[in-house]
Amino acid sequence: MGIPRHAQFIARTVMVQNNDVEKACRLLNNILGREQIFEQFRRTRYYEKPTQTRRRVNYEKCKAIYDEDMNRKIKFILRTNREDPYPGCS
Repeated sequence: MGIPRHAQFIARTVMVQNNDVEKACRLLNNILGREQIFEQFRRTRYYEKPTQTRRRVNYEKCKAIYDEDMNRKIKFILRTNREDPYPGCS
C-alpha cells in the first residue's frame, strides 16, 4: 500500500524554553515561512485557473533569474582583495 499519507511529511519540533511560547511560535513561523508552507497554503486555498498558474510560474522564473543576476553583480562590486577598488574610475 505504501507510506500512509500523514507520514510523508517531515515533522518540525520546536522546543519551548523558559515557558517562552511566543518565541517558539516566532521560530516556528520563521521555519514555515522559509520553507514556503504559508505560500503553498494560500495558493491551494482557492482554485487557480491554468492561465493564472502559467503567469505565476513565468513570473517566479523571471524573478529568480533577475535576483540571481543582481546578487552576482552585487557580489562582484563588493568583492575584496582587488588591486583597484573602483575599476574604471581612475
